[in-house]
Amino acid sequence: MIPALDDAAVLWSGERDGRPLLVLLHGYGSDERDLFALARQLPDGFAFASVRAPTEPPWPTPGYAWYALEGEGARDPEVVTQAAARVIEWIDRTGHDGPVGLFGFSQGASVALQAMRLTPQRFAFAVNLAGYVAPGALAGDAVLARTRPPVFWGRGTADAVIPEALVVHTTDWLPGHADLVGRTYPGLTHAVSEQELGDVRVFLEKRLRALADQG
Repeated sequence: MIPALDDAAVLWSGERDGRPLLVLLHGYGSDERDLFALARQLPDGFAFASVRAPTEPPWPTPGYAWYALEGEGARDPEVVTQAAARVIEWIDRTGHDGPVGLFGFSQGASVALQAMRLTPQRFAFAVNLAGYVAPGALAGDAVLARTRPPVFWGRGTADAVIPEALVVHTTDWLPGHADLVGRTYPGLTHAVSEQELGDVRVFLEKRLRALADQG
């Protein structure tokens, strides 16, 4: 079982009251400081919360992980679902009752999309950088097919980390379950470029305007 998130290992930025919450979910072998460093380059209309994944990868890999990438059960959709459930539980513990968006890189992006599939009514949008949609069906998929929340998916053409089968599955799945903004970046490896970050800023600015229009 994947343990609960550590409340003490969360980095916060921005005013928490009256702003949409943007939850940052880092990648494998990293920690809460990674994406938090990007927050200053994102629209300041959000409250940012960068959380630490709850497990540790095997030595000598540093940092933290949302689920195992090695051995039996690696990338099993069930462990992605368990990790997403821990994120939802943590958000519930914050008591935040306003709009929530999810912003993930690699493993964190996959967890973000899985969380949206578990409780589609809870999340206003998601940013998927170099991640994938876990195979298999979830109860919330039908809701997403109807409501089609905004999702940004960015990936590099030279990204050799995510298996091609998962990229193909994500390419097939997302357009039918989201209002998709998809971008590919020539030559980009498993990383985030300045061009991609600029596209993400535009996406998030549009989300802020849409949320403001909704009241």
